[in-house]
Amino acid sequence: MVAGRVVKELRIAIDLAFVVLFVALGRSAHRHGISFGGMASTTWPFAVGLGLAWILLALGQRTGLTLKEGSFIVAVTVGVGMVLRVVSGQGTAVAFVFVALAFLGLFFLVWRLAYRMLSHSR
Repeated sequence: MVAGRVVKELRIAIDLAFVVLFVALGRSAHRHGISFGGMASTTWPFAVGLGLAWILLALGQRTGLTLKEGSFIVAVTVGVGMVLRVVSGQGTAVAFVFVALAFLGLFFLVWRLAYRMLSHSR
């Protein structure tokens, strides 16, 4: 299955694309603009969290394609991202934590569910 191999090769990039989408929508909704510097400053804590999640999965020889592993990726991405935001002086609000969990949880898990459904139907 060619599509399945493509998804496996791009799985980290897919997650990163959703992190960037989350940041862009958030910056736009709060009228912060979508400049390169602004996007980079808001994205990096979550990108570091995402990278750590994928490193931990790789160390455990996991694919990151199951819903359970997707949930782990969401938790690490948001948890580390929020800690890094606080440490770097960007701050967080409780509502922001829930929005990040909801958005990234939805998008990280929906593409994995779609992948699973498509790969099992063939």
